[in-house]
Amino acid sequence: MQDKVTFEYAIIRFMPKVEREEFFNIGAIVFSKRKRFLGMKYHVDPKKLKAFSCEFTLEEVTSYLKAWEAICKGAPHGGAIGEFEVSDRFRWLAASKSTMILCSPTHAGLTNDPAKELEDIFQKCVK
Repeated sequence: MQDKVTFEYAIIRFMPKVEREEFFNIGAIVFSKRKRFLGMKYHVDPKKLKAFSCEFTLEEVTSYLKAWEAICKGAPHGGAIGEFEVSDRFRWLAASKSTMILCSPTHAGLTNDPAKELEDIFQKCVK
């Protein structure tokens, strides 16, 4: 147990009409300060997207998620937020929002491998 470190995660959701509060899970984001890890994984099911909204295309939703991914990675095209410290980028991405792409409340745990946790959470909650 001494090798385990804390991590936090949130589920990324697509909510086309915020006022209706209907959503489906499209990804996961995991952060571990001690492992200096911030990663996300996503998949938008085209059938679910069409069932939830005719207003948004798969390409539009994916472009927003790619922007999130750039912020997550701290990539130069992640803008000013992409330049934040890793923990601040996670907090910004996981913060409560009133937009079509948002996160669940954050949850915590212990792990040896945050990348494996990301994959496990993604498989359990998204796929």
